Formats: sequence, structure tokens, C-alpha cells
Amino acid sequence: MTVREDLLDVVTALSGSGPAYVYRLIEAMIHAGTDLGLDGELARRLAVQTLIGAARMLTESAADPGELRRKVTSPGGTTMAALGVLENRGFAEIVREAISRAAERAREMAGEFAVPDGQQVRPEV
Repeated sequence: MTVREDLLDVVTALSGSGPAYVYRLIEAMIHAGTDLGLDGELARRLAVQTLIGAARMLTESAADPGELRRKVTSPGGTTMAALGVLENRGFAEIVREAISRAAERAREMAGEFAVPDGQQVRPEV
């Protein structure tokens, strides 16, 4: 896959930093499970297997993530209740803001470490 050079900061923010976002989500899910009474190892296994299953569905299906989410969300059910909390707290906007800030930081770092035009980077001897 080819990405325009002016979008590499966004790639860094989305994909390069992305694993940390996923790990943080899993960490929060594990803590929620243990806070509500599950054994730590069981909460971890459930959270990790949930991630693996969801990722597998995304790779094996041509469906859009929103469509898959709607398929597992029963009207008036537990998933809808939980998603309501996430949306009321601004989940999508928080994720967008986080990725935007990471992209901004990537641009800042590029400026901090840029080699001035015409200069060559010389390895230290």
C-alpha cells in the first residue's frame, strides 16, 4: 500500500501508535472485569480473546466495522447500554483527538530532527 508522503504523520499516529491504543483499551477492559468481580487472569483472557475474535471478523469479512458493530448490538440490550455510555462520554471524538495529537506530535518531531536542506547526515565514527 502506498501512502502520500504528506500523510505519513497520520500513518504514524494511526498505525504506529495504534497498538498502544488497543493495549490501553484491553487494560481498561481487564480492570473493569476485575473491579466487577472476575479473577484477573480470566478477565485478561476474556478481553484478549474478544479482541482476537473482533479482529478476525474484520479481516474475514468485507463488512464495514460499523456494520459489524450494529450486527452485535441488540436494541435495548447490554451492548447498546454500554455503547451509549461510550458515546455519551465522547468516545469517537476522544479517539479522533488522540490520533490528531499524535499526528501533530509526529510533525513536531520531524521538524525537531530534520536535517537542513543541502546537509548530509554523517555517521559518527
